[in-house]
Amino acid sequence: MGDFKEFRAIKCPSEDLSLTNCVLVHDGDFNNAKHIQVTPTPHSHFIFTTLTHPTTGQGKVAFNAVQRKWAGIVLNADIKVRVYQFNSKTQCIGSVVLEIDHLLKKSSTPPVTLDSDKLAAEFLMTFGNHSLTVDQPLIFSFDTKIYSLRVKEVEVLDFSQAKSQMSGKPKLAQIGMLTPNSGVVFEKTENSNLNLTGKSKGKSSYQSIINPDWDFNKMGIGGLDKEFSAIFRRAFASRVFPPEIVEQLGMKHVRGILLFGPPGTGKTLMARQIGKMLNAREPKIVNGPQILDKYVGESEANVRKLFADAEEEEKRCGMNSGLHIIIFDEIDAICKARGSVAGSSAVHDTVVNQLLAKLDGVEQLNNILVIGMTNRKDMIDEALIRPGRLEVQMEIGLPDQHGRLQILQIHTETMRTHDKLASDVDLAELSVETKNFSGAEIEGLVRAAQSTAMNRLIKASSTVEVDPDAIEKLRINRTDFIHALQNDIKPAFGSSKEALETYLANGVINWGEPVTRVLEDGDLIVSQTRSSDRTPLVTMLLEGPPSSGKTALAAKIAKASDFPFVKLCTPENMIGYHEAAKCQAIKKIFDDAYKSPCSCIVIDDIERLLDYVPVGPRFSNLVLQALLVLLKKAPPAGRKLLVIGTTSRKDVLRDFEMLNVFSTIVHVSNISGSKGLMAVLENAEVFGKQELDYIQKKTDGKKLFIGIKKLLVLIEMARQLESGERASKFLTILEDEGALDY
Repeated sequence: MGDFKEFRAIKCPSEDLSLTNCVLVHDGDFNNAKHIQVTPTPHSHFIFTTLTHPTTGQGKVAFNAVQRKWAGIVLNADIKVRVYQFNSKTQCIGSVVLEIDHLLKKSSTPPVTLDSDKLAAEFLMTFGNHSLTVDQPLIFSFDTKIYSLRVKEVEVLDFSQAKSQMSGKPKLAQIGMLTPNSGVVFEKTENSNLNLTGKSKGKSSYQSIINPDWDFNKMGIGGLDKEFSAIFRRAFASRVFPPEIVEQLGMKHVRGILLFGPPGTGKTLMARQIGKMLNAREPKIVNGPQILDKYVGESEANVRKLFADAEEEEKRCGMNSGLHIIIFDEIDAICKARGSVAGSSAVHDTVVNQLLAKLDGVEQLNNILVIGMTNRKDMIDEALIRPGRLEVQMEIGLPDQHGRLQILQIHTETMRTHDKLASDVDLAELSVETKNFSGAEIEGLVRAAQSTAMNRLIKASSTVEVDPDAIEKLRINRTDFIHALQNDIKPAFGSSKEALETYLANGVINWGEPVTRVLEDGDLIVSQTRSSDRTPLVTMLLEGPPSSGKTALAAKIAKASDFPFVKLCTPENMIGYHEAAKCQAIKKIFDDAYKSPCSCIVIDDIERLLDYVPVGPRFSNLVLQALLVLLKKAPPAGRKLLVIGTTSRKDVLRDFEMLNVFSTIVHVSNISGSKGLMAVLENAEVFGKQELDYIQKKTDGKKLFIGIKKLLVLIEMARQLESGERASKFLTILEDEGALDY
């Protein structure tokens, strides 16, 4: 602390300096100490915050009238003064309660309503790092008027014995030092005609910039626990500690967060709630396209306007400035990679340059937090996502089963509270059934179930009438949810169940060992994909003659895998596509698959995808190269992918050097014997016992070679014939097709 020295007490030279509530000292007296202890009498001690000023002579200390009255200081009297040092671990103010009133009260003064939140923000900026003592009076200028304050209660945080480094233990004290994260509570003086509004009025417990007991489920966010923990660790931990500790570390706060992921996963909702939960200014929320303007220079000016308030406050208050949050929705609209947008205006490029300069330019700001959201991280300029700018990049992916259960609980909480959810609704079961649903799609599912339930109570005759007892009868039951799942809401990244069912319309007939072998190999690679950590990418090629059932077997294996994401990549969905469009469509299927923990892609009829024809020969080299790259590319960490391909031209794929990219190649055989033929005929239930015996006798030992797909068509032809001639006619058809050789 140092020894006491004698100084002369003088009057503060101006009203502006009085409003600082600092005592004015000479530049060389205290070696730039921020606080001094004044002892007017042997038994009284007062702590003041200092401000050096050239008008103050050496050996003198200037006090304003309020300070002199509080400390009992007489002008031109000698007082004892020494340097005072605050302990940043035990004397930082967690919260302070202040009484406010007009400085000059008059009976004719009209009632005034003040926003306590704005008062608190202005107080923190004006009195940052000031010492505050219980019963200390202050002069406070707000909105062109001057008010008197009295420190009623001081609560400091003890960081020295805190179990968690994120928060200190609060305790009452007589004195403390104000920090930018201190909680400020205003109360009006008794008999005052001031009216206070806002959250900072009345008594309130200390809250740091982050409330550690914040419940995100109550805010309508579920399934993002890990993401929130990671964001807090990176972006907000430094803002909890007092500025002195951060300054000692030489640390800079994180100024940018990028949230990316599929649509509907909660990026915008998360950003909005982060803005609400922080002890900061009201967030500025702007959609990316709103920045763009048709006039030259206006787009860049719009970016500068977003940062103007933060710049002004940073210059005025320095490290005591409050946190300014700017939320960019669809940031990819304005931050495309420079040089990627055609045209001579280059508006996108200059907007990106302006944003980069504001985030981490020559005059960098330390009181901002920019939150960007996008579905297309690949489109954003790489300079924007380096450390110092949007350095915290968090993928908000599709929720897992636990996350889906949380989201369902959030969206059904009101119904459960008012007993509108039937007892047969099992949310755990629904969380299993909603694989690959995003949060928005789960919310849509609940709305669809509610609509289905309400529709039961509507009488639609010549007029639409509602059952008068509908309010009491209305219950959303399990059937409503199942109906919504099957008919109303389909996940954007879900399974291609309808397409798979089309290929499996006639089922998979196990006519012999060749089919059993293919299905067993399929079960093996599915198990490998699901359980092995060493092979996140597994590829399998089913090759064989046309009509041998390769597509049906691939669909059977894919459906049996029960992976959350199953997609078909077929030539029929790309009819008329030019080469580049076909490559983009195939790449999108793989990109979507990477967003799910376990995925399966069926690439049907590969030679048709490659536009191969034997005459020429001709094929699409662009599509071939794209497939070769994608079939070798391992999925991101934590993701697993199974790819099943089918082809009737193994020899062509060998020439394309494509066979090497498949880890397993399985041959799918045609039916080549009487035993397999009879197994299919018995399964079809078209022929009687005598007819089957006749067919077996005629085909036993004969050469037979036919695909299962072709055989099922011929069986359906025979079904249309009279029973007497059905067997002989069927054999004739087989012979005419060249499948049977007598």
